[in-house]
Amino acid sequence: MLNEFREFALRGNMVDLAIGVIIGGAFGGLVNSIVADLLMPVIGVITGGIDFTNLYVQLAGAPVENNLDAARKAGATVAYGNFITLTINFLIIAFVLFMVVKGMNRLKRKQAAAPEATPTPPDVALLTEIRDLLARR
Repeated sequence: MLNEFREFALRGNMVDLAIGVIIGGAFGGLVNSIVADLLMPVIGVITGGIDFTNLYVQLAGAPVENNLDAARKAGATVAYGNFITLTINFLIIAFVLFMVVKGMNRLKRKQAAAPEATPTPPDVALLTEIRDLLARR
């Protein structure tokens, strides 16, 4: 049973999946930083200084202004600004993955479109000799 598990765990697909998950986690952190530290400030300036992370609608509790954490403690709160930030994260990740897949497909097409080596014509004399040898049998 241990050998079967080792074969399963060391199969190429399993190792590739593990590497993909690890790289995906690191990539997610990188994209979060790009969105939070680079894009959202620029979008905030374009939209007149709106900070998306503190956009919310308070549904219950004492009204609290411009402080999402305090509003959450006061009662039910819909934090749609966080949703906007995560949507931007998703769109960036989807676009980057689209570009990676597009590049990989382009490389595969180039490899498939490469002309195959034309087979050399068979040596007619050699074939004639083989035919004659077979006919004598």
